[in-house]
Amino acid sequence: MKPLWENYFNKNKMDNPVILTLQTIPIFKDLTSKEFQEISRLVHKRNYKKGEVIFKKYAPGEGMYVILSGSVTIKDPDSGMIFASLSNDNFFGEMALLDEEPRSAQAEATSPSDLIGFFRTDLKSLIARFPEMGNKILLNLSQVLAERLREANKLLEENSK
Repeated sequence: MKPLWENYFNKNKMDNPVILTLQTIPIFKDLTSKEFQEISRLVHKRNYKKGEVIFKKYAPGEGMYVILSGSVTIKDPDSGMIFASLSNDNFFGEMALLDEEPRSAQAEATSPSDLIGFFRTDLKSLIARFPEMGNKILLNLSQVLAERLREANKLLEENSK
């Protein structure tokens, strides 16, 4: 049995569910535990009820979301086309970290959901205060977007045949 004082003063900060989830997201890969601690202070935890809209199509893009628990659908509200059905440890809206273009789809909770919001202002703050960490995140974000663009190109190519 460990002494009480040792447990109290040596709490494992990596038991934080926000940090554990962020560690699964490719945009935050290769960050140190200290860097994850810093990000966990900046992110915003949000709760959504089933059927609640997280953001609407054409709304200004402010940032990305990570799903701690629950499920989210990304869809076109006009046509009803579903682009993605996401659940725990998935993320969406990451393009809004780079520009202020309006959202191209609507995100809606399909079950009660706990999300982490990481917004452009948070990223800018990190870049200003911790340029090395900001550069890691931007490089990872670029890789994620490049991968998604390649996948979209592949789908377009397959559908044109």
